[in-house]
Amino acid sequence: MKFTFNHFNFNVLDLEKSLNFYKEALGLKEIRRKEASDGSFILVFMGDGKTDFSLELTWMRDRTEAYDLGELEYHLAMRVDNYDEAFKKHKEMGCIEYVNESMGIYFITDPDGYWIEIIPTR
Repeated sequence: MKFTFNHFNFNVLDLEKSLNFYKEALGLKEIRRKEASDGSFILVFMGDGKTDFSLELTWMRDRTEAYDLGELEYHLAMRVDNYDEAFKKHKEMGCIEYVNESMGIYFITDPDGYWIEIIPTR
């Protein structure tokens, strides 16, 4: 038996804001969408166009309060081919949350407060 990664989920309050963020900050594109027939939820899968892994953004119609993200001891990690250019872009966007210079990485946050680690291609 063999398992492979498929996707990771973030629940979001403002789907359009999140879609725009992931497109602008990370270049992700919508690859598929599922909408409940009663309008109670929308699932949007975002992909990088290179791997089969996707990020699922889940919007729930009746959700109005921010999600409790706990202590944020989890995160999504993305590798980038031009670290300096990415850092500059994210700094201009105002979404850099933490820089770890000794490890050569940094973290950005999305509109809902989820952390995304940015790793240079080495």
